[in-house]
Amino acid sequence: MKFSTTVLAAGTLACAAMLVAACGAGQIGQSGSESGGNSANSKKLALVPGVQAEPFYISMQCGAQEEAKKLGYELTVQAPQKFDATMQTSIVNSLGSNPPAALLVAPTDDQAMLAPIQQVKNRGAKIVEVDTSLKDKSVAVSSVSSDNAEGGKLAAQTMAKLVGDKPGSVMVLDTIAGTSTTAARAKGFEDELKNHPNLKSVGIQFTQNEPEQAASKVTAALVSTPDLVGIFATNLNTGEGAATGLRNAGKIGKVNLVGFDASPSEVDGLKKGEYQALIAQDPAQIGTKGVDQAVAALEGKPTERNLTAQLHSITKDDLDANSQYFYKQKC
Repeated sequence: MKFSTTVLAAGTLACAAMLVAACGAGQIGQSGSESGGNSANSKKLALVPGVQAEPFYISMQCGAQEEAKKLGYELTVQAPQKFDATMQTSIVNSLGSNPPAALLVAPTDDQAMLAPIQQVKNRGAKIVEVDTSLKDKSVAVSSVSSDNAEGGKLAAQTMAKLVGDKPGSVMVLDTIAGTSTTAARAKGFEDELKNHPNLKSVGIQFTQNEPEQAASKVTAALVSTPDLVGIFATNLNTGEGAATGLRNAGKIGKVNLVGFDASPSEVDGLKKGEYQALIAQDPAQIGTKGVDQAVAALEGKPTERNLTAQLHSITKDDLDANSQYFYKQKC
């Protein structure tokens, strides 16, 4: 994920002695700066998003950086190359030796990331979850995300409007089992679909967050489910893969595709008719609120345990009116 971060002064030998993920600064997933949960690092915040090069997390970083600067704090950013708990664990572990005053983190697994994040907390850092969260609710002082179940519900309502009275089957493409946000979207969609009796769910399929797997599952579903009228893709990669599968089968526009998020590629797909609707989050607001909660915790002010950002259903007809919700590729 191509994020610009604040470069902190550090000696070459000091960086050589540390893990690569903890030294220097620059792009997300490259080296970060020294920071720690002690007096020397009292104004240093760290953000560890879910994955590099994803416009959602770029937009989140933009909001977080702007708010941190406004409040007099320094924010560094590092992210794994993939949405992968092992890769993210390495980055979070590297912070444990010199923790920031506060860590904003989007856990890539709601259980596997508990131990590394807890380690940073045990060294004195305040923890704020952004976008995703741990199952253990005792670790973070605050969790800031979209209301993902509500987003799934909104997607089902949008799908029902797109399909109209036509009966048919609908499939859900999810990412990786154990991802709290997309699981909530899928469940919200499935629950709301029960209120639309003309639409029948054929279940949830996981794609491991790989577009190629999403495309393959769409290809298979088009063969096994001839009355397929809709696909709900729970994030960017599943949406792009679903669009590829429909394109390869000549089914663009014939099967309604509702995606989640509003990345540049998804917005372009909506303009071209590859998507019929997008459920856009407000990641910049998540980043802003995350920093606000971290700073409140550090300054001894009240924090809110759960905060949500708004969601918006966007179709081709109202695309221009909702351009403020399109995600960024750089700050």
